[in-house]
Amino acid sequence: MADVTLKGVSKSFGDKRAVEGVDLHIKDGEFVVLLGPTGAGKTTTLRLIAGLEKPDAGTISIGGRPMEGLAPAGRDVAFVFQQYSLYPHLTVYENLAFPLRSPARRMDAAAVDARVRQVAKMVRIDHKLENRSTRLSGGEMQRVAIGRALVRRPAIYLMDEPLSSLDAKLRGELRLELKRIQKELGATLLYVTHDQIEAMTMADRIGILAEGRLVQIGTPREIYADPANLHVAARLGQPHINIVPVDLLPGATPPRGATAIGARTEHIAIAASEGGNARVDWIEHLGDQNHLHIRVGAHKLVTLADPDMPVNPGDRIDLTLKNPLYFGQDGQRLV
Repeated sequence: MADVTLKGVSKSFGDKRAVEGVDLHIKDGEFVVLLGPTGAGKTTTLRLIAGLEKPDAGTISIGGRPMEGLAPAGRDVAFVFQQYSLYPHLTVYENLAFPLRSPARRMDAAAVDARVRQVAKMVRIDHKLENRSTRLSGGEMQRVAIGRALVRRPAIYLMDEPLSSLDAKLRGELRLELKRIQKELGATLLYVTHDQIEAMTMADRIGILAEGRLVQIGTPREIYADPANLHVAARLGQPHINIVPVDLLPGATPPRGATAIGARTEHIAIAASEGGNARVDWIEHLGDQNHLHIRVGAHKLVTLADPDMPVNPGDRIDLTLKNPLYFGQDGQRLV
């Protein structure tokens, strides 16, 4: 495996700036997730590292080796796409073995067989080796796609939303599997998603992209608890952070220049009160917790609550803020 460094990397398509001035260092053996909405530049960043796109400016190096002028085949990267891209006429075994049978690798049949069976067991698809890929479920096909990247043992794995087309249960299972495999291999992995749960549960560090710029990078806890601006604050947290005026609720002590408050569940204290400053509009029952949809004057807030909390739609409650986040007119965080 190897580290990856991007310095001042930019890429435009016509008059559209897809990536702008990105500086990023991924340490050897690190699992980094790029998180952002559609069009933020996530996939373009992967394609630039893989050599599928050429940067307009900046440099990319893998393992300390400059990538300028190197074709994708010479970069020692493995790319897992959102779509499975398996060979439908081949068995699972043959799909996994395909990258190892390249003339450039010159692996003998016994070595190929050993590697394929080892990886098939790792991604838990070894019981389907003789099946055609067209006879697999979506989750099984994605395991094969991931396994086909793993057999190569490249310098870095690049993964572009590989779980997004799966149902919620399968996504949850494969998140755990992928993190387990990455730890076992000590692999360097750059993963792209717009799913905050994937980012929070898998990443060693999360990079937040907005309009082609890397806005902030840090551990999941740092990104959640200490966001640099409103855009970053809105990327993590379920339910989403509430953005309210500084004078809406008691308990806040805004610093000079603050124009908005960011209030997550842990920043909001709720008390029953007939003359309270808020009203419960409706309640989403989620089993182990409830989402309370609350109205304070003309403003709507959403927060988590214990399912045993004795509140009903239409009830008055009293809200108080506890150490919320503050933001200035430009959306930047004020500490």
